[in-house]
Formats: sequence, structure tokens, C-alpha cells
Amino acid sequence: MSTTTLLIHDGSAAPDAPVTRIGGLPLAPSGTRWPTCTTCSGPLCFIAQIVLDGGRGILAVFMCANDPGSCGEWSATSGGNRAYLFPSAGLVPMPLPALPAAEDEDEEDAEDEDEEDEEEDVRQLGAVRTVELVTVAEPEYRLARKAWSERSGRPANEVLGRLGGTADWLQYDETPDCTGCGRPMEFVARLDEGPDPLTAPNFGSGSAYAHVCEPCGRAAFLWQC
Repeated sequence: MSTTTLLIHDGSAAPDAPVTRIGGLPLAPSGTRWPTCTTCSGPLCFIAQIVLDGGRGILAVFMCANDPGSCGEWSATSGGNRAYLFPSAGLVPMPLPALPAAEDEDEEDAEDEDEEDEEEDVRQLGAVRTVELVTVAEPEYRLARKAWSERSGRPANEVLGRLGGTADWLQYDETPDCTGCGRPMEFVARLDEGPDPLTAPNFGSGSAYAHVCEPCGRAAFLWQC
């Protein structure tokens, strides 16, 4: 019987920990520039770092949070998100870019702004969440998630996604083609929003899908709801 490898919420960690995690700072080759959105030109928000097995590399995923819903951040090709496949060794924390300059506003409007809005950082999630890999003897993600929850007695929303296997699309198959060789890319991970608003990427209450083309060293990312 086929199995599913689940990504289970496993507490917090340092923002630059060299592990699979949601949030924090991306690890990348020295000199790598923080990506920007091709629509609004603002810095993208770092979402997740996924360590692939067998030394295959580290996947880093970014998505625009500057004006949610306006930059096509759900699409693999719109430029509203970015995914990178980095080598496993020689990586350093990527420095945070400057925040976008705030637009001019009336003094009264500025006084009325919530403190929460003033502190919002569009470059990072609010905290770091690490994962534990748990294998469940069920090939379908939805059923594997349910089985783990029943077995562990923990809420199903503590499942943050799956590593490898099949994509289990919420809608239709959107497997991206590699922009290098033109071939369909390999599915490597599914990500869900999880239980904590501080570390919940905005996937429209849906799920995200990460793909790579190892021969070309490229990656892609998209989400459905």
C-alpha cells in the first residue's frame, strides 16, 4: 500500500535554522537578491523552506503580500510568487530588503490606523514553524490527514502539508512546465495554511503546490482554493 509523508506542526525554531520550516529567513547562496513582485515591484514575502531528501537541494518559496489578490500570487507564471531550488551546502541567511515606502496619507487617517497594521511586515510571516515528517499508510492526502489526526488525537489543521507523492489538486491539474526545458515539473510538496494566523500564508483557505525541475535547477509554486 502506498504511503503519504505528512508535514506536521512541530514548534518553533531560529529564523535561519537549516531545516524544513514555515517562515523565518530563507537560506540562499551568498549574494542572492530578495525577489520582488513583477506587478507591484514590492518585496515578496518569504513563505517556506523545504529541505529535499537525498541532498537534492533546498526549496525556497516566496509570495506577494503587498496587495493580496491584485498580483496573481496564486499563479505559477504571473510573477506574484517565486520559488528557487538552491544547493544543499554553502547557504547563508538572505538579508531582509528595505520595506516599501509608505504612501502619503492625511494626518487624521494616520492617527486612525490600527497599531497592528502599522507593524505589518510584508516580507515575513509573523513567526517560525518547524515540521516533523510523519509517514501514514494511506496514499490520499485527505485520508492520510484524517488518519493521523485520529491516531494522534491532535487537530487535523496541525498537518501543514505533504512531502512528495502526488499533488492531490483541489481543482484541476496545474502542473507547471519548466521554463528551461519545457517539460512538466516534478511535484515535491503541498503546503496548507496551518493552525496559527501568525504563520498562515494566504492561500485563500486553500493549498499550495511546489514543483522542481532538478536537471535545470528550477522551481515553481502556485496555489488553489
